[in-house]
Amino acid sequence: MNLQMIHAARARLQGHARRTPLLNAPLLDAIAGRRVFVKAECLQWTGSFKFRGAWAAVSALRGARGVIAFSSGNHAQGVALAAARHGLPAVILMPEGSPAVKIANTRAYGGEVILYDRHSVDREVLGAELAAERGLVLIKPYDDAEVIAGQGTIGLEIAEQFDGAAQVLTCCGGGGMTAGIALALEGRMQVRTAEPAGFDDMARSLAAGARLRNAQMSGSICDAILTPMPGEITFPILQRLCGAGLVVSDDEALQAMALAFQHLRVVLEPGGAVALAAALFRDDLPDTVIAIGSGGNVDTAVFADSLARFGG
Repeated sequence: MNLQMIHAARARLQGHARRTPLLNAPLLDAIAGRRVFVKAECLQWTGSFKFRGAWAAVSALRGARGVIAFSSGNHAQGVALAAARHGLPAVILMPEGSPAVKIANTRAYGGEVILYDRHSVDREVLGAELAAERGLVLIKPYDDAEVIAGQGTIGLEIAEQFDGAAQVLTCCGGGGMTAGIALALEGRMQVRTAEPAGFDDMARSLAAGARLRNAQMSGSICDAILTPMPGEITFPILQRLCGAGLVVSDDEALQAMALAFQHLRVVLEPGGAVALAAALFRDDLPDTVIAIGSGGNVDTAVFADSLARFGG
């Protein structure tokens, strides 16, 4: 996994992925007490940075009969759309209870959705079994070199869009996007992870120097970034390049959602707002931060709740 792979992924993404804007609002700066920029990956195809990794992985395949992926929704949609545009079938494993809008969108993009109980079924095992049975290529949501390379193109864009010193905050599940961005920005900007309280396996793992599991896989509104534990490929990259992890509450994520809409007019989902929440509400940060904002496919009830409680 290296910078050359990220540049190669960018070449394959040219004309297929959107170059997303870097947004700033003076009133957000005032709330945070620092300059805050938001890399609006919520405006990417399928509403998430996951499309970058999905396209990078699918476009690198040769002679594949189809693909399979597991995801609570954002990777699912990215893989379904990327596969459809390459003329390949896509089977997507999604946990029961995934947001209805993400299940519906994954099917609309052409994915065959198979629901499973995340409390009793090991998605890695189920995915491997179905891949072997149907002759499909498994595209993991973060522990895949091409996926990491695709997400790393965000870092290349940030380097072109921002000239100066800043710390980059990422919404982190298994660490695919964080690893890619950290590699792309190595020697230029430090990257730090943001996670919901109680599901901060990456922050705890970075502090411990070893991969640690989450005790449970449900209980936070930030469902998009709830993963069992840091990835095998991603964790060593984060250990080498990233600072200490940041943790925010569900309420802080909801408040960040409301503030992003109020001041930037962009829609983030809770898991895609944790980096902005850290930028706004954590103290141990430099004068300028760039937060990745993602997940535009938020459940309308959750979005309405965030505006009702924190919209001002």
